[in-house]
Amino acid sequence: MTADAIKHYHSLLEGPLADDAISRLSAATGKYNLRFGARPICAVLRPMLINERQYEHVRRDSTLTLSAIERLYRALMADEKLRAELNLTPDEERLISIDPGFSAPDGSGRLDAFLDSRGEFHFVEYNADSPGGLLYGDVLSEAFAEMEVTREFERKYPLRRTAIRPRILETLLQCYREWGGRDRPRIAIVDWNEVKTRAEFEICREYFESRGYATIIADPNELEYRGGWLRAGDFQINLVYKRVVTGELLTRGGLNHSLIRAVRDRAVCAVNSFRVQMLTKKAIFALLDDPDYERLFPADEQQALRRRIPWTRILREGFTTYRGRRVDLLDFVARRREILVLKPSGDYGGRGVTLGWECGDDDWNRAIKEAAGAAFVVQERVEVLQESFPTLAGGKIVYEDRYVDFDPYTWTGDDVEGAGVRLSSSALLNVTAGGGSATPMMIVEE
Repeated sequence: MTADAIKHYHSLLEGPLADDAISRLSAATGKYNLRFGARPICAVLRPMLINERQYEHVRRDSTLTLSAIERLYRALMADEKLRAELNLTPDEERLISIDPGFSAPDGSGRLDAFLDSRGEFHFVEYNADSPGGLLYGDVLSEAFAEMEVTREFERKYPLRRTAIRPRILETLLQCYREWGGRDRPRIAIVDWNEVKTRAEFEICREYFESRGYATIIADPNELEYRGGWLRAGDFQINLVYKRVVTGELLTRGGLNHSLIRAVRDRAVCAVNSFRVQMLTKKAIFALLDDPDYERLFPADEQQALRRRIPWTRILREGFTTYRGRRVDLLDFVARRREILVLKPSGDYGGRGVTLGWECGDDDWNRAIKEAAGAAFVVQERVEVLQESFPTLAGGKIVYEDRYVDFDPYTWTGDDVEGAGVRLSSSALLNVTAGGGSATPMMIVEE
């Protein structure tokens, strides 16, 4: 059904309908400053279409995977030996010892997944710290819903979208109430001034204020902790929507940063909590996949993990298993370049990633040697869906095949709703890495 729907959508994207689509996308880009640096966030004129049945299929196994991650989180907090697998620094250990005041470490998160040509999918990372793009996709879905081509399309294929802004606010308030807040919180959206996603914070601030919540956007360096209050200038803060990456805050501000001290003293509620620093480590995928740890999970979660998590191991000397047989890990990795990818466990944005199938033997062996002395994981390659998208190029529409990154959104550790979509002509799908396009997800109703 989805293939037929895509074909029908493309057939409509001509003449006045195409002109209207280009105009509305341009207007939304200007209104919300939907740019990553100087580049438009969205350069395509079709949403990612997924049918209702497939969406619920994704939600079901995403929820089981999320449940397994939350179960692993609790085990990591309780077991210092297990936590050692994540190679946390002493400062990171001290940071995760801070009680956030609410149960879920990840108020909002993003399970980064790849769909394949059979309609199946695999998770390759979990962005639990500061998942970006949620607000971009939200306003893009509104812009696409208003296009004449979409309205004409809906005469044959009814669509629905998932509203993300209300869910973000609801999640923040849920964590704040559990933390002990009883009043109407004054919210700070906190990240560095120089980040290229600042326009997303403006979208968020505008929505929060429209719902009656005083909100400020603040750089971590603007925060002061005095008199029992976290402040940005004269603005007293009850609730922090923490968009700053925890590792960067720790590196640039240290454990005595005002935000960290205020959270430690329960003077402010910060969502997501600093404990997500554990879940940002890609090594958690090795713990989710390795049979040595399957005892941590009930049967339904074990089955979901086998279906959805690709073979992943912490890169180090020693023996492990691959598809039921015992292998010397470093020797196996050296010989199977075409099916493997190396990833730094604690980095993000595609930095430090080496795709074995895109480099030669010498470069691969050099990457293994460098990675073996650091905190890296090795992961098996998964198929990545390619779809044709109408793309703006020089003011004209051209049809280009794009790899599709489909990322379900997670909420308070127990629910999955909505998804982000990133498109790229490169196998390294990451907007922050400097390429690609976002597009909204829309669900084709049965």
